[in-house]
Amino acid sequence: MSAGRGISTGAGTAVGRRRFMGIAAAGAAGLAVGDTAPAHDRRRAAGRRPPAERPLFLGTYTSKEGGGTGIGLGTYDTAEGRVTATGVVAGVADPSYLALAPSGRTLYAVNEQEEGGVTALALSPGGAPPRVLGTRSTGGAGPCHLSVHPSGRWLLSANYLSGSVAVHPIDPESGALGARTDLVAHSSPPPGPGQDGPHAHQIITSPDGRHVLSVDLGNDTVYTYRLDERAGRLSQVSYAALRPGAGPRNLTFHPSGAFAYLANEVDNTLVVCGYDRLTGRLMPGEPQSTGTGPGTSFPAQVLVTRNGRFAYLANRGHNSLTRYAVEAAGARLRLLDTVPVGGDFPRGIAFSPDEQLLFAANQKSGSVTVFFVDARTGALERAGEPFAAPMPVCVLPR
Repeated sequence: MSAGRGISTGAGTAVGRRRFMGIAAAGAAGLAVGDTAPAHDRRRAAGRRPPAERPLFLGTYTSKEGGGTGIGLGTYDTAEGRVTATGVVAGVADPSYLALAPSGRTLYAVNEQEEGGVTALALSPGGAPPRVLGTRSTGGAGPCHLSVHPSGRWLLSANYLSGSVAVHPIDPESGALGARTDLVAHSSPPPGPGQDGPHAHQIITSPDGRHVLSVDLGNDTVYTYRLDERAGRLSQVSYAALRPGAGPRNLTFHPSGAFAYLANEVDNTLVVCGYDRLTGRLMPGEPQSTGTGPGTSFPAQVLVTRNGRFAYLANRGHNSLTRYAVEAAGARLRLLDTVPVGGDFPRGIAFSPDEQLLFAANQKSGSVTVFFVDARTGALERAGEPFAAPMPVCVLPR
């Protein structure tokens, strides 16, 4: 374990008014899927929602052909799911993953480059464009995920290319990032089949805040740490080994905190894991089907509803979302159906805060699809046509 000092780069704050996203048509003819309620019932339910425009952020790549120029800004209609572009925060390099502080006053972005960084942006309650507070080095290469500790005092990031995780302090007043307090390399076990080394793909905190977990695709391992909340340093307490070649990518907890669901990118499976809240030990169960047939569909991300009744999995190669019923208080998943996403390579998915809408960022088609979510059945119904965006890989509605 080693610690290093971050470097503030002060990224530019110009906000472009050119379009980052195409404006979605208000969809009157959604695609009914599975056991979705009749469309007229859905429309009446939507009509009962108080209409409001809420902000939305999009992560992208700025260094790839077809990518954007920074963090995309937009609004979405809470009743219809219609999205409208409002601008771009230019000068934030390769912001491929975004996260909000618990206070809602600060937005954080990875800078997924060879010399990796994390950028903090102040959000204005009055709707003014986000203001870049500064960038810090992650001490590694290709950071692809970050999250804010529930205390709001620490930013955690995962360096994919170099296989390490980093910790940065957060100023409680401004939300700005301080110098890195820790950098932990995933040095063991050895890489899985076909992998050239460790590849940290995600870092999150358990629901009770006791432990930090990092998913490593290259090592087929999920590491559990304790975070010293005074010093900002990680101490490994456990690790869970997946079967060789699984390629774990994304872990999402059930609201109870007793179970978690792990998407395996390489072997095209989803695993229900038990979780010991006292020790932080993760206990993977048997791999389950993604519902996408033979071969690999590169499953990307799992969402679970707050009531713990339904789970959704984004399948990039299959261009679909798999819907599961959550049973036995979180211990079991029952596959219900797969829903065409209406785009190519759905990488990031997210609920609106009220969970009445689900957003899917389709990387290769340059589009974002919005779905109505039936609270009773979990069924998904398209909310109009996808809207255009330059290489969206992360979508974050507020």
